[in-house]
Amino acid sequence: MNERIWNSFLTSRDKRVLERSGFGADAGYGKRPAVLVIDATYAFCGDEPLPVEEAALRWRTACGDEAWQAIGIIGGILETARAKGVPVIYTTHTRRPDGWDRGSGHWKNVRSKEDTEPDRHSQDREAIVDEIAPEHQDIVVNKSKPSAFFSTPLMNYLTLLQVDQVIITGGSTSGCVRATAVDAYSNNLRVTVVEDAVFDRCQASHAVNLLDMQTKYADVRPASDVEAYLKGLPKGLFELPSG
Repeated sequence: MNERIWNSFLTSRDKRVLERSGFGADAGYGKRPAVLVIDATYAFCGDEPLPVEEAALRWRTACGDEAWQAIGIIGGILETARAKGVPVIYTTHTRRPDGWDRGSGHWKNVRSKEDTEPDRHSQDREAIVDEIAPEHQDIVVNKSKPSAFFSTPLMNYLTLLQVDQVIITGGSTSGCVRATAVDAYSNNLRVTVVEDAVFDRCQASHAVNLLDMQTKYADVRPASDVEAYLKGLPKGLFELPSG
């Protein structure tokens, strides 16, 4: 695990345990992947690249510069995936204007009422940022909880497409990305999390959750590896929506 982002957060004991336990093996790529773009919305990115402390004042869930750095990398992955006809599936949130259906989403943030304030922002907080907006053949899944699988048709779509692997990008690493990765693993899909194409507002949460996913649920790989894999796929594997 040399040079991994999480190494600076590990104690010497942690490193010994991980080395001896056998976790963290490379699960490998599948043959029929789909790219998931988790919550790359204005709510989580903000409407411009700002340091996260500033971004969070404007958009309470924004992840700041790290989100926008990841957006640039996600764009390259999407271009490669689309060139090969690989499915691209986005998630965003849907809820009542009064916020009632958020349920437990209100409980853990003292600023959650801001989400229902009219005209707080010129951008729709749940819209996917323009820089990587969905194209006609892409699929958008609305969700109400962290996992892209919870109470959504995502698994049905993956079954229809005969997908055996998900490549996960977006945010946040410790929240919706991790929840989605665990549920994908629980559905016996191979899981790749793109290390430089996911983002979070807290550096420690980002690093340690990448470690946890690499240890137990996913292969955490750089975008360069993922793009090389996608470029090696044959074209025409999937029958995508016509739009």
